[in-house]
Amino acid sequence: MQAVVSGEPEARDERDDAELLHAHVAGDRGAFAELVRRHRDRLWAVALRTVGDREEAADALQDALLSAYRAADRFRGESAVTTWLHRIVVNSCLDRIRRRQSRPTVPLPEVDRTPAPAVDHDTALVVRSALAQLPVDQRAALVLVDLQGYSVADAATVLGVAEGTVKSRCARGRARLATMLGHFRDPDHTDGRNPRVAGDVPSATRVGKEGGA
Repeated sequence: MQAVVSGEPEARDERDDAELLHAHVAGDRGAFAELVRRHRDRLWAVALRTVGDREEAADALQDALLSAYRAADRFRGESAVTTWLHRIVVNSCLDRIRRRQSRPTVPLPEVDRTPAPAVDHDTALVVRSALAQLPVDQRAALVLVDLQGYSVADAATVLGVAEGTVKSRCARGRARLATMLGHFRDPDHTDGRNPRVAGDVPSATRVGKEGGA
């Protein structure tokens, strides 16, 4: 407390993620909060991009962190703590999406979808909308691999599927996005190949640091 009062920065917690999780299980009240502080931005980005709605993403992330808080004693160290956290967040998001899809909805009136010149903010909304239209399994794979930079192997661990399945879902998702976002294609891309999602999407969807849940 003295460091805060004097204006000096608080001492950095040098424990690694696994040590923090074990300390939390042992009763350290600040350990889990430090773990969340370290990884909240990336977890929030995954939740928002997977769910596609800020309020739903905030609820999904809150549910996931509560689950992680309660289930910490069951962590066996078979993967990195961050992978374990991402798996819980993704599962929470997928549960919300499936529940939302099971509820009847009232169709919206048809609107003109002709793309118009847009500033970066509008582009981000269009890309986020396109992601939301992907099948949930393809969306989750793309969010982890192309937007969050996970390796295929790590994404497979998070999603609980084979690496080949992740590759297939990413390929199908990229193809769908290429169709939906064709008007953002670089003019030099005239050979019909898909635009590279990893290069095109993140620049238009920098949502990870827009704010916490």
